[in-house]
Amino acid sequence: MNKLIVTAILLLFSIHIFSQQKPQPKYILEAKKSFESGRYFEAATKTEKAYIKMGAKASIKDRGEMAFMVAECYRLTEKFLKASDWYSKSIELKYFQYNAMVYFYKGEMQRMSKDFEGAIKSYEQYRPLASKSMLNQLDQVILACKEFGDFDQFESRYEIQRQDKINTKQFDMAPHGSTNGKGAVLYFSSSREESTGEERDPITGEKYTDVYMVKYDEKGDPTAVKTIDSKGIVNTSQNEGAVCFDSKKKSIYFTRCPNTRKKNLGCDIWMATISGKPDDLEVEFEDPIKISLKSDDSISVGHPCLINDEFLVFASDMSESNGVKSYGGRDLWYVQYNKKEKRWDSIPKNMGPIVNSFGNELFPSYNEKSGVLYFASDGHKGIGGLDIFKVVRSGKDFNWTNRRNLNYPFNSEANDYGITIVEYINSKNDSVYAYKEKYGFFTSERKSTEFTPDIWKFDINPLLYSLQVKVYEIGDKSKSIEGAKVEIEANDGERWDGLSSSNGKTEKWELKKDKKSRYIIGGKEYFIKASKAWYITPANKAKITTIDESEGPNFYVEIPLIPIEIRTPEIRYPLDQWTFIDDATCRSYDSLQFLVNLLKQNPTLCIELSSHTDARDTETHNNALSQNRANAVYTYLVDKAGIAPDRIKPIGKGESEPALIMVNGKQQKLDENYINQFKDSNKKEFERLHQINRRTTVRVITEVGSDIPVEYPKYKFNIDPNYRKFTNPLPR
Repeated sequence: MNKLIVTAILLLFSIHIFSQQKPQPKYILEAKKSFESGRYFEAATKTEKAYIKMGAKASIKDRGEMAFMVAECYRLTEKFLKASDWYSKSIELKYFQYNAMVYFYKGEMQRMSKDFEGAIKSYEQYRPLASKSMLNQLDQVILACKEFGDFDQFESRYEIQRQDKINTKQFDMAPHGSTNGKGAVLYFSSSREESTGEERDPITGEKYTDVYMVKYDEKGDPTAVKTIDSKGIVNTSQNEGAVCFDSKKKSIYFTRCPNTRKKNLGCDIWMATISGKPDDLEVEFEDPIKISLKSDDSISVGHPCLINDEFLVFASDMSESNGVKSYGGRDLWYVQYNKKEKRWDSIPKNMGPIVNSFGNELFPSYNEKSGVLYFASDGHKGIGGLDIFKVVRSGKDFNWTNRRNLNYPFNSEANDYGITIVEYINSKNDSVYAYKEKYGFFTSERKSTEFTPDIWKFDINPLLYSLQVKVYEIGDKSKSIEGAKVEIEANDGERWDGLSSSNGKTEKWELKKDKKSRYIIGGKEYFIKASKAWYITPANKAKITTIDESEGPNFYVEIPLIPIEIRTPEIRYPLDQWTFIDDATCRSYDSLQFLVNLLKQNPTLCIELSSHTDARDTETHNNALSQNRANAVYTYLVDKAGIAPDRIKPIGKGESEPALIMVNGKQQKLDENYINQFKDSNKKEFERLHQINRRTTVRVITEVGSDIPVEYPKYKFNIDPNYRKFTNPLPR
């Protein structure tokens, strides 16, 4: 719960009525009156003194009731450890018999002190006494304790830091940031000692809050904090805070809570016209105008948030508007700007159950570039107290979807709220990691024994994705290519290289300064190509994108290179024939389709298509047989697949070019002398080696003396009508 912020900024009073069976002493009446007026800081002292003064002479019920009031005062002024102790005293005095919520609030204090196991125990003690309407809420907080019990043990790409250069011992909260060149300007509310006036807020014990501003330079360091107004126009002796601006920064919207003690007046949203440049700390304000948003002066509205200058979102304790009831606690509401009448509508609409809950929803902020609305809630499932959530606008209507808890490190066991995001361009253009950075600010009460709100800064480190590239020979992924140059180019022009290792994977990345180039970052498109001498680079580069990717994915890219001489997948023929074998033993047509795909995907390639035979039969016979087989492949590619005939030249090589294989780490030519040694001793190996020689190869035609392929249609083969003819019968 965050009653302090609710009361300090919204001044939303919680009135507790306690039974009075008989006239009570004056000190008890004064303690209760102070409590019921919502002046919790004063009431904490008075109720604690009253409890001590009551002593054992008072009934257990009265003492338990007073202990409960002390606990409530500390809870509502965010002294959670003290509150937990006083709830325990109230429980010892069996006050749960009269108000079972003492167990629930005890659990809340334990949860906000990171004692999740203790909190679950207190919640379970409350269960048999809880009303039906509270059971769903109870199940939710117990589930949250179990789910978020180790919330801070996970790594995050966000780095957070308390801004000790601008924070004080007092309240510093509700930041609103904007860009200013290569830096930023931050506006926030604070109860620091230099705030306007001398009085102190009886609810919090702090001075009344004013609005301040501070510049952050390009390095992300703050300059001196200044008040935005020293003339009493925006900053007065009342509570002011939680600001936002219109898109042109011609108007400021802020919350003002009156400090009139004798009147039950709620907070309001005010608007003041600006002259000057607020981001340059040079600004003048005209007298502010109160925005009419409520039907009764006792209702509080605050925490303004503008969406495209068309909608005003705000927090309020109003129970209903135009027949639509609140979901409980403080809800987020909105009104639309009436352009004809040049004013805001006066009848608020509820943001609905995606945003609102049975608890409190506060501190909305909107990021126009992402269309995301952020807000704080203690009613939706969270770690503890107020957590920061986000929703996304859906369609043109004012509908919202995909509610998500921002989790750690934005949220903690304490209250976290009031997030603002700032964007700027990193000026380090010489780095692989030049990118559009984001950072921002939020309020948190973590790491403070008094749970005092402070401003925290977060930096969004770039999303890193591991990139691995494998280079291999087209048609056979097992044939890795070592020493290929891998070139990476981002869509913003950044480039770097790598080198493939013996397994074909790119491991020897070029290092740029202290950055490892094998990592790529989010929000970009990357184009990847590989090249090596005596290999043809595919016409189309590989493309990957990290735009709109979530955290975690790694990229593995495979790039096939085309050898100048290509060993095609196996094409077999029946003995002494040139028709294709296509059965369970060999799918020759699949191999032919490989060639079709190769030529269609690389339309500038011209190839020589060579067929080879084994050494059995005469040389004349084998020359004619191999030419027939080459012509058969040519005819298929031209007639069946539609490949231009002047891109292909079929050649029959006969038995003149035996294949090469690796034997014991050395190349071995499969000539007759080598193969015949297996004729009697190993018939299977004998036939296998002959089959290797019966092959079809493809060679890319290159410019003379280089590995640069000639380009079709600049280069064309002469079309020979004999390529479609077959010698039959074959000579012997």
